Amino acid sequence: MSIIVQKFGGTSVANSQKILAAARKAIRAQQEGQQVVMVVSAMGKNTDLLIDLASQVNDRPPARELDMLLSTGEQVSVALMAMAIDSLGYKAMSLTGG
Repeated sequence: MSIIVQKFGGTSVANSQKILAAARKAIRAQQEGQQVVMVVSAMGKNTDLLIDLASQVNDRPPARELDMLLSTGEQVSVALMAMAIDSLGYKAMSLTGG
């Protein structure tokens, strides 16, 4: 069984229907014998919104704190993706870097 990485950008996970479509794509690959690793971005324009919010409170936010803020967008997406895969009857686990 080979490992494949599927990357889904913000537009591909912008809403619940698109998240479910991406989940189905990963499941199809798994059914075809692949071991699937999914990488998902923040939903839609979420990253842009977070950057804008950060700039409203600090015109030069510390890099570490900006990274922490921006990671929340991906955390939402990975959790929702794991939930979508579970709803389709398959196992998934969301992971973050650490």
